[in-house]
Amino acid sequence: MATTVITIVTIPFVLFYMLKDGEKFRDQILKFLPQKKHPDFECLLEDMNNTIATYISGQAIECLFVGTCMIIGYFILGVDYAFLFGVIAGLTNLIPYLGPYIGLAPSFLATVFENPFKGLMCIILVIIVQQIDGNVIYPNVIGKTLKIHPLTIIFILMVAGNLVGLLGIFLGVPVYAISKTILKFVANIYKTNKEQMKIEN
Repeated sequence: MATTVITIVTIPFVLFYMLKDGEKFRDQILKFLPQKKHPDFECLLEDMNNTIATYISGQAIECLFVGTCMIIGYFILGVDYAFLFGVIAGLTNLIPYLGPYIGLAPSFLATVFENPFKGLMCIILVIIVQQIDGNVIYPNVIGKTLKIHPLTIIFILMVAGNLVGLLGIFLGVPVYAISKTILKFVANIYKTNKEQMKIEN
């Protein structure tokens, strides 16, 4: 569990620096490749970079949705510091499974002792927003940004969760998207080489 939490916390920073210093990262890889292969692998690295950036932007949209819904819900319920608690809920939504409940904790603790009914309503609000997010928003937003069918994303999350647990839920979709990009690249290279061989023959 501790290893999983550390990995989840570390991954965003790794992705940030990969995007920030992408040029240096690319140059280091190209040093180990033949000169004639540089254009092809530059295209591959660019596609992978775009895939990661697209995934991050999709996650940002999802967090914005959750945060906005929670802010509105907290205001309707009359929860103190509704905006702050909503922002926390949106940010912690990045953490699979546990995130929504970590985000719920501040608002729940701030209301349950003063008004147990309001604390209960906060729990119900989180459940409703998470159902909409998990079954509608996440598959469609991430699916459209990465050009992956929503049902495929749901299947990936189910399989990755069963095989690897929490870490699989967190990494399943981006790993699938990057793998898809690499396979597409390899297929295009194979097709191009095959066509060139036909022309030479």
